Amino acid sequence: MVKTEKTTKTATAAKTTMATKTGEFLPEEDRKLSGSEAMVMKAAWDAGEDISVPDLMIALKEKYGKDYARTTVQTFLLKMIGKGFVQIYRRGKLSYVHALKGEADYKAKLLQEEMDFWYQGDPAQLVASLFRAGEMTEEDKEQIRRALDGLDD
Repeated sequence: MVKTEKTTKTATAAKTTMATKTGEFLPEEDRKLSGSEAMVMKAAWDAGEDISVPDLMIALKEKYGKDYARTTVQTFLLKMIGKGFVQIYRRGKLSYVHALKGEADYKAKLLQEEMDFWYQGDPAQLVASLFRAGEMTEEDKEQIRRALDGLDD
């Protein structure tokens, strides 16, 4: 393939989405979703199966009040492909989104990162903070206590 100015710019633009500020490339598992990408990913996970792009757009509008243009959703999806979260395929006239990463694993990774940053990796501090926040009902607190007690079994 002969490099043209256009292909070089495209390749450079694609690389910058995966590089740190120092120019080092992040491994796929270290790439995070933006807030909008996270909404798109959540809507895809909530579908429980591969979802067409038009259905994804409807879900985003109904669940999150986001009336994105098709091109905007496509831009999010292209970035998410580059981060290893989804793949897109066509069936007939429609494009479908297939999740490559699981929701539970992603949530666990996010929680671990937040716990490491805010609570020095100490889960007891995290749970204590949840209790102190004051937005939990007594029933919520009792469910957490039972879940923690169940870990000892």
